Formats: sequence, structure tokens, C-alpha cells
Amino acid sequence: MKILVLNGGSSTLKATLRELGSVLPSSAPPSLWDAQADWGRKPGKVQVRVRGAGGAPTESEVDIETPAAVLEPVLATLWSGPARVIGGPGEIDVVGHRVVHGGHAFQQTTRITREVKEGIHKYVDFAPEHNRLELEAIEAAERVVGPGTPQVAVFDTAFHTTLPMCAKVYPVPFEWYGRGVARYGFHGISHQYASRRGAEILGRDPAELRMVTCHLGNGASLAAVRRGKSVDTTMGFTPLEGVMMGTRSGSIDPGILIYCVRHRGYGADTLDRVLNKESGLKGVSGLSGDMREIIDAKERGNQRAALAFDVYAYRLMREIGAMTASLGGLDVLVFTAGIGEKCAPLREVVCGRLDFLGVRLDPGRNASPAMDSDIATADSRVRVVVLHAEEDWEIARECWRIMNGGTQAPEVPAGG
Repeated sequence: MKILVLNGGSSTLKATLRELGSVLPSSAPPSLWDAQADWGRKPGKVQVRVRGAGGAPTESEVDIETPAAVLEPVLATLWSGPARVIGGPGEIDVVGHRVVHGGHAFQQTTRITREVKEGIHKYVDFAPEHNRLELEAIEAAERVVGPGTPQVAVFDTAFHTTLPMCAKVYPVPFEWYGRGVARYGFHGISHQYASRRGAEILGRDPAELRMVTCHLGNGASLAAVRRGKSVDTTMGFTPLEGVMMGTRSGSIDPGILIYCVRHRGYGADTLDRVLNKESGLKGVSGLSGDMREIIDAKERGNQRAALAFDVYAYRLMREIGAMTASLGGLDVLVFTAGIGEKCAPLREVVCGRLDFLGVRLDPGRNASPAMDSDIATADSRVRVVVLHAEEDWEIARECWRIMNGGTQAPEVPAGG
């Protein structure tokens, strides 16, 4: 089974082709082909990087009219040009899509139909930068691969549908919940993979573990996972809530927004831009939303960069504590995604502040961790795992499961 995975974000599109047999492997096999298109670096331009199996990557820059327009020429490199790995689009058996927001309607991975596309469109207002692009990618894939090829939607919110009602409902007029205002949570594909893979690395059954998974990239969120199910998470109605991020504020006092509207003349568009694009590490440091640049500036004595790092570490530590309280204790702490995997100083500071929970890092393992490994000391009461994020592999697994007659996840009872 050849599975094409399309993972669209607000400024990038990643595509991967994998081939799976009749037995699902426990770890990700090498991809046959992968590509990434990035339109967030230069206005009006897309940077495209494509690699076929065993070949060197090729890079190009093309003009862009719409983000979705880049998909068709990128997919054409699957069967033409130096990265060619298949004879034509007819060899693709299924296309899997990451869809950021499934709302209340989609609580599990779903075959895409006209009705499903209409349902995804209803949540465009909740995640406009993501759902709209993902719908365009679905339509483009249908044109390129053909309408007869199955397409599957894997929802970032689906993993968090097991949250109890007390975690889903905001303390606002309850009528708002009926209008869709609720904690949905995001990065669910990554949290689902990280919780399962973390247990595999430790040789433990997920059903016996209380885990906090930390997806720390430019966007960041935590999940509290008990017995393999999400019971709490930091992102909520939108991906803006929760921990401090690269350019997003994370949770702030809503009274700040009322103040900005009443006294600073801010409208919705200005607040959207400031909170999503000009806050977080970038806002506090005044330099960048990239943690690597923050660390470099901090080491050169930049006090604003040092403050940005300290605020990030403090808020991350505080949210890990909240997730631990939701679980009633902690057995495993997982770090994944770009910052989680690569920022040893952050792991050192945060885990040092969690010493009261019995978290003990091995300094050598933390400084140079083997990916997908336990970096805690032997006597640590909490295991600390660093693992590589594999959202694309998780989407491929879900496609394989659905195409092989896998059962749908049960719906969550109203009481959680």
C-alpha cells in the first residue's frame, strides 16, 4: 500500500510517500519520497525541497499565487524529474491529510466524502490559517491523484475528544458551549504518537502510565495522557491558548484584551496579529521566535533574550505541574518536536524545577541525547524521554488502519 501524506500548516506544506505491507511495522520505515514547500520566508515566493529515495534533495524557488497552487507541481515530482519514485499517480493507494480542527463533529480518523469536506469547512472560522489550506489540499489531491483514490482526514483535535467535560467546558455562560466554544486541544496527532512511542521506548504498557507529553515547536502544547487517553491539554478553543510559543502569547489575562480594545484602539485584526505573530519568544526578546537564536543571544549577554528564555521555561514548568495534577501523579515526561528534541538547556532548567516530583536528568544524556531514548538517571522516579516527532508516520498509520478495516474510536460519553 503506497500512502501519500499531506501535512499542511499555516506557512508550510510537508508531503511524504511511504509503502506499507500487510503488517504494520512498529517504527517508521524510510520514506520513498518527501517534499516541503515553505511560503513563510519570502513574500510571493515558495521555497521547495524535494528528495526521492536514496537521492540528494533538490531545491527551487517559485512564484506563488495561492499556497495550494504549489501542491500540484510538487506532487508531479513523484513521477517525473530527478526525484521520481513511481510511474504515475495511479500507483498511489490512499492520501492522508492532517486536518487541524475537527470540532465536535469529527472525533476519529475519517474517510473524506463531500459531507466530510462540508463539515471541515464549518470549522474554518475556528482555524482559518489551517482548515482552509487543508481543504484546498484535499481538492488539489483529488485533481492530481484522481477522484477514485481514497482520501483520509486525520484530525489534530481527535486525540483530545477523551477530555472529561470539566476540562472541555470554559467557565463562561454555558450557552457558549452549544455554539462550539470549548477546549478542543491541538497537536493531537503528535501527542498520540509521542505517548505510544514513549511507552514503547520504556518497554511499558501505555495502559499503566501517567504521561505528560510536551510538543515544543514554534507552536507548543502539552497533553496529560492517562492509560493512553488524553485527559487534559494546554491548547483550547484555538491554538493560541496554553504555553508561551515562538510568536504566540499562550494564555494571558483576557482583561488585557479588553484594555487594548478600550484604551489602545485595537481591533480584532490587530489583536490577532499581535497575539499570533508578535508575541511569545519574539515579543519578549524583541529578536526572534526561534529558540536557537534566543539561546545564542542569551549566551552573548542579551538580557531580553535571557528573560524570554526564563519566561518560556517558567510557563512550561507551570503547565507541566498543571498536567501532573490532572493525572494525579507522573510516571513519564516526554519532550518532542524541534525545541523539545534539541534544546538541552531548556530540559535541564525545567526538569531541575520538577525535582520535587522525583525528576532526575542524567547530565550527559541530556546534553547529547540519543533520539528516542530515556535521559533520566537510574534512580529517577519519573522517566524522561526525548523522541523525534513523527506526525507524518502517525497519519500513515491511521490511513493503513482505516484502509484495512480498522474500527473507529468509540465516542466519549457526555460525562467525559
